[in-house]
Amino acid sequence: MSSDRIGARIQQWVRPEIRALSAYHVPPAQGMIKLDAMENPYRWPDELIDAWLEKLRGVHLNRYPDPQASLVKDGLRREMGVPAGHDILLGNGSDEIIQMLALMVSARGRCVLAPEPGFVMYRMIATLTGLDYVGVPLDASFDLDLDAMLAAIKQHQPALVFLALPNNPTGNIFAVDRLRAVIEASEGLVVLDEAYTAFTDADHLGFAEDYDNVLIMRTLSKVGLAGLRLGLLIGAAPWLAELEKVRMPYNINVLTQLSAEFALENFQVIRQQTAAVRAERERLTSELRDIAALQVWPSEANFVLIRVPEGRAPAIFEALKARNILVKCLDGSHPKLHDCLRLTVGEPGDSDQLLAALRETLAA
Repeated sequence: MSSDRIGARIQQWVRPEIRALSAYHVPPAQGMIKLDAMENPYRWPDELIDAWLEKLRGVHLNRYPDPQASLVKDGLRREMGVPAGHDILLGNGSDEIIQMLALMVSARGRCVLAPEPGFVMYRMIATLTGLDYVGVPLDASFDLDLDAMLAAIKQHQPALVFLALPNNPTGNIFAVDRLRAVIEASEGLVVLDEAYTAFTDADHLGFAEDYDNVLIMRTLSKVGLAGLRLGLLIGAAPWLAELEKVRMPYNINVLTQLSAEFALENFQVIRQQTAAVRAERERLTSELRDIAALQVWPSEANFVLIRVPEGRAPAIFEALKARNILVKCLDGSHPKLHDCLRLTVGEPGDSDQLLAALRETLAA
């Protein structure tokens, strides 16, 4: 088989914008203290795992799952306080929901708009679905640059605007008055991405009642169920009815459904774990601020953004990796993130090892 012939066929048939992309890379993490992906570090107690496994015995793998995952939606409605009159749509993680939204509105000349730095999948999925992408830089404090956002909305008339609350990777929540101004200036859909809502007291569900073009996106990945890949979209029934037309049948498998139902029945355990992560975030942030060489931003999420001395981010990342500590190096990903690392909040012992390794590396 000729690689030249394959290359020629790729040039002929693969869209240029796809050829220009890099695949989303997930580094191997076997045996590492994994502080790069915003996962909940805590497992369920053994007795809860036993009860979950017992429930899985009743699964009929020879049958298709409930296409609407009705019991999962009932549990989400109960635990997340979804307003009456709003429906829920489920996805295989938030990524699939972003893809469904993009497919629903995709047409020549339309665009997705989001502030930057932000979640990389907004840009990637826009490209994959044939939409243009417009990134608008945040201001110096990582809040929305309102003048720039309003000018971009007026110029590009985006079909979709994504606003992450808290924002990834900066960890902050945008000012409410700026948020409302952006929503009110937008003719298209505005999606408030609350992936990290469990780690903040802020709650934007009310925006979906105040504005007819607002949808709320959440996920169970950050609260300890990343392996299930379950995301959700909350909003007015007419919007979700249109999205159902692009949702693949049976997109939530039977094991995910049953496991999510069980988790939602025992959600107090998850609440205890997220409370522990929030407390550890405050301790970690305080300890990081005692390291004079670091700039540390406040966070409303389960990670902390730091800036290390100029030019040292890649070397510090590698030094931590050599000590079996995996964090996220953001240097080079966006001009506003030069010399930055993102640190997921782990268990206290994880934090202690991370802090010791940072102090040792910075002193070298």
